[in-house]
Amino acid sequence: MEKIKMTTPLVEMDGDEMTRILWKMIKEQLLAPFVDLKTEYYDLGLACRNETNDQVTVDSANATKKYGVAVKCATITPNAARVEEYDLKEMWKSPNGTIRAILDGTVFRTPIKVKGIEPCVKNWKKPITIARHAYGDVYKNVEIKIPGAGKAELVFTAADGTKTKETIFEFEGSGVVQGQHNVDASIESFARSCFNYALDIKQDLWFATKDTISKKYDHTFKDIFQEIYDAEYKERFEKAGITYFYTLIDDAVARVMKSAGGFIWACKNYDGDVMSDMISSACGSLAMMTSVLVSPEGYYEYEAAHGTVQRHYYNHLKGEETSTNSVATIFAWTGALRKRGELDGLADLQQFADNLEKACVETIESGRMTKDLALITDLEHPTVLSSEGFIRAIREQLQKKYE
Repeated sequence: MEKIKMTTPLVEMDGDEMTRILWKMIKEQLLAPFVDLKTEYYDLGLACRNETNDQVTVDSANATKKYGVAVKCATITPNAARVEEYDLKEMWKSPNGTIRAILDGTVFRTPIKVKGIEPCVKNWKKPITIARHAYGDVYKNVEIKIPGAGKAELVFTAADGTKTKETIFEFEGSGVVQGQHNVDASIESFARSCFNYALDIKQDLWFATKDTISKKYDHTFKDIFQEIYDAEYKERFEKAGITYFYTLIDDAVARVMKSAGGFIWACKNYDGDVMSDMISSACGSLAMMTSVLVSPEGYYEYEAAHGTVQRHYYNHLKGEETSTNSVATIFAWTGALRKRGELDGLADLQQFADNLEKACVETIESGRMTKDLALITDLEHPTVLSSEGFIRAIREQLQKKYE
């Protein structure tokens, strides 16, 4: 077949460990034979980030602003052990956090529904999308270990020198203190991204925090959402036949467990991190979840919701066969290609993205899958495939759509 043309490049952000291996397989087996792939490549592998003092991460985010659409492989956020393992200059920050801060976006994560991989919560008939705020809170925290007795204070010094002070705690012994922050502009972007996304996919939007306990911090989120909704989105939501409502996060958890799904649940940064993992695990696997960062300006960055699959990578290095689920990484590519096709008016590129996703689902539903899915499937006698074998099976299914 003649390869499908692209007119504008995608920003391609390569990653680490086992997902980097899968990334190469996906490009060679599932993309290059069908699409005249155009990308602007950035290596976000830990070695390159260390070599460039993490400038490559900043450059990739700025390139996303230029081209509008990016696709990202999973990357390592180093801890002390990783600093030693990779001989790093310093403990570099999360590349996801850096990119999210530059793009000022919201992360939307949705389970991939496949027959035979049923949610643990039996009444979830439709996927639940988690909208995660992508700036601040615990991910930008400042911490102090308290050595002994003394008073910890929260102090804000205004530009004119005026000080506002609150006592955090009077310690009688050792302990720890953590400071968090957020900014109204980022919360406003978060709100607008959520409202716009809800209108795009025609689904109800929930937002939940703990404003009864955090009467200033969390309450600010609640107030900003409500003000923007009332001023800019209420009539549009009513016209679209969808709703927005706020509730406490503990109430939201109870409602979610009893719901049938099919809505967007907006959460603060850490809440969204945890709840997206809960939703994805309950639906089968972190590798069965889409993830897209959407900014109010219309920038899109598609990625896998999971990590670099470190254990499988070490097995791979020893020459052992792995059975690593590549679906989320494939769907990162399809999401980016579909959006690129949508923005550039390329119907055949959009159709290719649809066909590749269908090929993934059909492969699994035919009983051919990776080990993580074989352990939880309702299908009888599934065939467990290796990492590469699974991608080849998807290639066979995709090829049929172009014969």
